[in-house]
Amino acid sequence: MKMAGFYDESISNGTGWRAVLFVSGCPHNCPGCHNKIAQDYNYGEEFDETKIINRIKENSILNGITISGGEPLCPQNIKEVNKFIENVKREKPNFDVWCYTGYTLEQLEARNDEATNETLKNIDVLVDGRFVEERKNPEIKFRGSDNQRLLDVQSCLRQNKIVEINI
Repeated sequence: MKMAGFYDESISNGTGWRAVLFVSGCPHNCPGCHNKIAQDYNYGEEFDETKIINRIKENSILNGITISGGEPLCPQNIKEVNKFIENVKREKPNFDVWCYTGYTLEQLEARNDEATNETLKNIDVLVDGRFVEERKNPEIKFRGSDNQRLLDVQSCLRQNKIVEINI
């Protein structure tokens, strides 16, 4: 997996102080994408998990990690993304995990494969759905277009229904 970028600290990619990993590669090609260069699976540098986890461990201000892209939950990235999330949680058990994806939760659940199912179990908040330029809305927090949802993934999985978060 290639890494399109990493922020040591951010307050705009989820609640609280967060580290943010941007993975390379995305199959969606959404018109108006704000990170078009990250759609290329070969863009960026090789992902060095140990180096990134060490940076996270050294930063006492952080309370979470956000995974974005590109597309972290595409079949080419999902296994390595999940391994990274599991290792971050092992080092920082109280961290919450946000993930941005162009897939809807329903599309991810329909895959019904081990990698996707295990990854969803490790995500706290999913910002799902493709960016739709015609529905761009600067008034909503943490989303680019108003079709995208902020989902409490663990509640969705437990209750077997969509549970949105209002922020």
